[in-house]
Amino acid sequence: MKKIAVIFSGLFFSTFSHASALYFYEIGTEDTALAGAGQAARAQDASTIVTNPAGMTRLPDHMFTGGLQALGGDIDYQLDNSAQRSPGNVMNVMPNASSFYSQKINDDLYAGIGLYGNYGLGIDFGNWAGERLVKKSTLMAMTLSPSLAYKLSDRVSIGASANINYGFLSLTRDVDGVDDKQKDHDWAMSYRLGLLMQLTDQTRAGVTWNSQTEYDFNIDGKARLPNLPNVQYDLPITAQVNAPQQIMLGLVHDINKQWSVMGDFGWQDWSEFGAPQITVVGQQVDKSSRMKDTWHTALGVQYRPTEQWRLNAGVAFDSTPYNDQSDVAMTIPTGDEWRFGTGAQYQITPASNIGFAVEYLHMQSSKVQSPEILQGSYDHPYLWFTSVNYSYQF
Repeated sequence: MKKIAVIFSGLFFSTFSHASALYFYEIGTEDTALAGAGQAARAQDASTIVTNPAGMTRLPDHMFTGGLQALGGDIDYQLDNSAQRSPGNVMNVMPNASSFYSQKINDDLYAGIGLYGNYGLGIDFGNWAGERLVKKSTLMAMTLSPSLAYKLSDRVSIGASANINYGFLSLTRDVDGVDDKQKDHDWAMSYRLGLLMQLTDQTRAGVTWNSQTEYDFNIDGKARLPNLPNVQYDLPITAQVNAPQQIMLGLVHDINKQWSVMGDFGWQDWSEFGAPQITVVGQQVDKSSRMKDTWHTALGVQYRPTEQWRLNAGVAFDSTPYNDQSDVAMTIPTGDEWRFGTGAQYQITPASNIGFAVEYLHMQSSKVQSPEILQGSYDHPYLWFTSVNYSYQF
């Protein structure tokens, strides 16, 4: 369920990488190669702090996992009015990094901490017809997640994380021919609860709940366009950085020593947010909700041809948060999303392994109806991810 959406003012929503609308499953670990499949139940390294903190009870006494990632793609916005200059592809390549540590306190209690870029995006619209609304924007966020996990029995564990989120936002626009850059930062708290169950010797299930996250950036979203100097527009800055609560159910089944299959089913509460719109100051705003809750499903497979290698592949689908793809918010161009990932892990020594992954994300095309002067379309947008990860146990 991590839906992902590019935010027009340069924002990504996510409590993971957490974006989709918005959420990312991709944080520089095997989740990229598996398209997130089985994330709430897999618990194969210390990054389980993000996907299900209860999974720490399956890890060695001490374990470190770190990852590096890059994100890019083509999010192309073309205005309907060919006489106006369109921004084209607004995506910039963005790096990301993460690190996690888990430790056994006693036979039943585990503790861990994660530091990761849970979302971020840099976009550049350049010189276009709406440059007074936005030219460039960057959102960078880091999350610190102290976590605990406890074994209720040999087959059932619970876990919790308190997420301390720091966000930095900058917005550059044209003001009377001069680039005006505004920036602000904010702290936000969110929480994560997890349950992990060993159903049989070969099958385990996990459930994770993430709370809503809310930032409050003090940036002036009001702007005027030169051809309509008496009309003032307002970007919904604060509304664009909220992430809804979500629930994820994961299942992993080890067929034998070589093959494992896994899947996910999840839900996100996007209907809560309506649909953040660029509004005209002084005019009545349509209060009807254009967004709906989203659903996520994923399937993945792991194959171990030798003791040193583990091969991963996965596919995921996230439903659109919009009731109508012909009328989406310019600030959140997204739709149905398909993810296709693959990668491999190599056991360097009995205590360490390294891995790599690539993933392609295809988003449904969409049309923007408001503001009327900047109507246009996002045709066949896509993103790509690439990552490397390293784990060491001691």
